Amino acid sequence: MGTAAIAADKPPREYKPFKLSIAQISTQNAAIANSQTELQRDSLLLNAAVNIPLNRQWSMGLSLGYDNLDYAWRPVDGMQADAVKALFGSSGQTWEQIERYRASVSLSYRLDQHWRFMIAPQLQYAYADTASSDNAQSYGVVASAMYAFESGNMLGLGVAYLNDIDDVRTVPYLAMRWQINERWSLANPFKAGFSGPAGLELSYQFNPHWNIGLGNSKRTERFLIKDEDIAVEINEWVTYLRGGWQATRSLSVNLYAGYYFNGELEVTRQAGVDMDNQGAAALDLEFKF
Repeated sequence: MGTAAIAADKPPREYKPFKLSIAQISTQNAAIANSQTELQRDSLLLNAAVNIPLNRQWSMGLSLGYDNLDYAWRPVDGMQADAVKALFGSSGQTWEQIERYRASVSLSYRLDQHWRFMIAPQLQYAYADTASSDNAQSYGVVASAMYAFESGNMLGLGVAYLNDIDDVRTVPYLAMRWQINERWSLANPFKAGFSGPAGLELSYQFNPHWNIGLGNSKRTERFLIKDEDIAVEINEWVTYLRGGWQATRSLSVNLYAGYYFNGELEVTRQAGVDMDNQGAAALDLEFKF
């Protein structure tokens, strides 16, 4: 959420305005509602972004993304449990493929050597193979203010207003990039892995090419499963260990091993069902030019 403001502070010789990333995420099987039905998820995330400095104070960013989510349902005993059947409506048709299209525009303003402000309208379409894209629109805006200390560390507050499918919410968040010493730092995990940008990650830099990180974050996904504004929302926490390799000045590779816990799956106007804890892994490739 504060990527544009942070990127604008990089020296001109290191600055690369374009960024392409691809991430593959896989989870273990997780039992749903303590039943004999299990869910295994695979996700492919694609993102393209550009940040353009307009002058010494203003910069503009554009981000486009496409995600393909594969939800594999497996009844262990050959039959769906009653608690799980309610997730699929009266037809009983399971939703297994979800497509998500994302776009955002950001505008950043540097007031002086300390203060940075950012506003970013966002648009998203997310729907399963049992619904159409007609009613799958979500939109919102993210705004933040960050303060840069003399040391270069940055700390800020922001708020995200989201008019999601059949749901409106306002979410405050803390944004930071704090260099504790030469090797240790604490920051939001902006990488496209399975962490989500609103968490925190403690990282250690071995050398210019290798680093590791330990982080925690809350993830929320919401998508349409039936055209009458019937949506699914998944909320869960994830703790992860990340290994990063800066292969070249343009290419970075990150490998994640994580653990999802306290997960809940909720359908519009129905009670939520719990998801078992599960392990997960992700590979994230990012190319800047």
